[in-house]
This record gives sequence, C-alpha cells and structure tokens, in this order.
Amino acid sequence: MLSRLPFRDELRTQLGDPKKSRRLSSSPRSRVWRVELSGTLAVVKQIVEGPDAAERYAREVDALQLAARVDPPVVPRLLATDPRERVLVLEHLGHHRPSSDWAIDYATALARLHAATRPQDVGLLPSWSGPTTDDIGSFFSLAKDLAVPVPPRVPTELDALVNRLTRAPGHSLLHGDPCPGNDLHTPSGVRFIDFEQASLGNGIVELAYLRIGFPTCWCVTATPKALLEEAEAAYLTTWRAATGTEVTGDLADTCAGWLVRGDALVERAHRGTIDHLARIPGHDWKWGTATARQRLVHRLGVVARMTSDHSELTGLSRLSTDMRDRFLTRWPALKPLPSQRP
Repeated sequence: MLSRLPFRDELRTQLGDPKKSRRLSSSPRSRVWRVELSGTLAVVKQIVEGPDAAERYAREVDALQLAARVDPPVVPRLLATDPRERVLVLEHLGHHRPSSDWAIDYATALARLHAATRPQDVGLLPSWSGPTTDDIGSFFSLAKDLAVPVPPRVPTELDALVNRLTRAPGHSLLHGDPCPGNDLHTPSGVRFIDFEQASLGNGIVELAYLRIGFPTCWCVTATPKALLEEAEAAYLTTWRAATGTEVTGDLADTCAGWLVRGDALVERAHRGTIDHLARIPGHDWKWGTATARQRLVHRLGVVARMTSDHSELTGLSRLSTDMRDRFLTRWPALKPLPSQRP
C-alpha cells in the first residue's frame, strides 16, 4: 500500500509524489518498493530496525557515493536520502537473465568497483576484517571432532595467515556481499546493489568469491574452471587498466581465510552468534542453493589444491585434503556445488 511507503515530505519536495508503489522482495534487513516518480521508475529502500541499522544505512550511502565516481556506472544512481527514516531512493535498473559466461562481466564490473577508491579515502568506510584466532580454534576443533590429525606445522601456518590477512594493504571499495542477485545484469553492463556491508580493503578478498564458492551468499556456485580462469583474467586486466597497477595479495591466502570462517556458512542474521563449525559433525543445514557440508567440502578442495605448493601453507593443504576425504567418507551422499547460478 502507498500509505506504508516511507516517503516523507522532504522527499516529495525533492522528487515529487510517488505513484504506483509496489513492494518488492528483499532481505529481512530491509524493505524495498518500486515506485514511479514523474513518469520514471525508481526504487525506495528502507533499512529496518536493528542494533546495527544506522551503521548499515551509513555504509550503503557512503559506498554508493564513492562508487558513483566510476563511469560507466557500476551502481544505480542515488537520487535522494532520508537519514531519519534510513531511506534511499535509487535509480531503477532493468535486469535480464545473466548469460552462461556471466562471471566474466561480473569480474570486470567488480574490478571497476574496487578501483573506485584511493588511498586518501581510507577512513570513509570501515576496514575489512579477516579471520581471527577464534576462527582457527574452531577449525581445529572441527578437525578433532572428525578424528583428523592436525599436522604439527599448521597452527603456526594459520597464525601467520591471520597476520598476513590483517596486514594486507589495500583501499579498494569492497561490496561486502557481492553475490549472484546483488549483481544486476543490465543492457549497459553489470551494476551492484545492496552495500550494507561495504568496507575498504584488498580487492582480492572478493575476487576469491569465484573460487571459494561465494562465502557470504545464499546462492553458491562452483564456477567451471575455464570460465573461472577467464573471469579472473578479466578482473586483473580491468584493474590494471583502471589503476595502472598490478593486483596485490595472495589468492591462496584469501581462500584459506574464507575456509576457516564458520560465519561464512550462515546468513547474515546468524553470524557472530555461535560456533557454526562446531555444529557440522552433528547437523547439516541448507542455506540457499547448498548445505553447510557441501560448502565446506568445496572450500576444503579449493584450498587443498591452491596450497599444495604454497611455501607457507603446505601443512594446511594436507589437513584440508584429509578433512575433505573424511567428509566424503562419512557423508558419501554429499553432492558437488551447482555449477550454474539459478
């Protein structure tokens, strides 16, 4: 109903009266409507109540303003805001079903988004935060519960990994949740939406999504090898063209970091609540297109392969291989991740 639309007089003065309001599906953390403003479609998004609602709203506004520097655009235009109601009014974008090689356009747009920010922008958004020593402890506990021995060198390897990821340089504009569904494939190119978790950091953190299986996303896929290689090459080329620099960081490190994070097995509302890795031996749960065990088996395989000749993570490669084998022995009905997005 139009009466429920959070469109106060200040917005009406600026944009006109909204017409033909229609509520759209969205996450539990927001309410979204499509409206008509002066004959043009627009989107009204309201960040709903919660302990971090004000922070999520501020992140999204700041990220959209930073991303607006990129031309051609990689985000919808921000038409107006109402901080009191935590409302954003955005350009409405037409979206078509992605092509079979969608990951190439996705990676190209992601690189352009990441390149939007500069060193002097540090502090305008929170810094990206990686895995912690608590995550490592939970990962080791899972190995113990599965009766998989931890090679002696792995604790030192993972302590060093956490330090490397914490110190990794970078000021890229990170989306925070660059999932299938948050990338709109429009006639003018891919544009990203939903920046409530945006931060600044090293872009390789999100480039890794294609390999590790979209760790913060309900829609998880295993990108086929040939397409993965093309997409990663497109990211590197686009980043180089946009910044004049080479991509920094270690993709194997980043994938290993995503592997040990139990919160990367559940939707946002359940993160930071309990040790989700500890639930795995006794319970599997489905989130979106895959179960928690499916996700972990995929990630273990990716990390095992990527770190097999990594000078600083060879012990983790062995542990990942053994844990994956134990998963498939104990739960032989586990299926691979889907290779196509829905």
